[in-house]
Amino acid sequence: QVQLVESGGGLVQAGGSLRLSCAASGRTFSGYTMGWFRQAPGKEREFVAAIRWSGGNTYYANSVKGRFTISRDNAKSTVYLQMNSLKPEDTAVYYCAADPSGRVLQYNYWGQGTQVTVSS
Repeated sequence: QVQLVESGGGLVQAGGSLRLSCAASGRTFSGYTMGWFRQAPGKEREFVAAIRWSGGNTYYANSVKGRFTISRDNAKSTVYLQMNSLKPEDTAVYYCAADPSGRVLQYNYWGQGTQVTVSS
């Protein structure tokens, strides 16, 4: 059973930084794609970034490109989302996701989410 546990959310001022972590367990994740999504109040969940566990190819939404960086630590089975130059519109619950099929925008497994609030 795949388990994904997010951490690192919190309250930060605009222009600040946060690093989210997603601890993955229950599988060997080579071949998986790992992703980050977010959902703001009253809005649909949206794609933020993804990384292929093998090879490390990365993908980003246009809204975060150049500000956010996704990475993974194979030894710790952990995926990170470094978020810099945060804006109030980045406020959302951030979810970690995993998919064994290599898809970038569709995922089988989801974490519970971590709240990120950016104050102006």
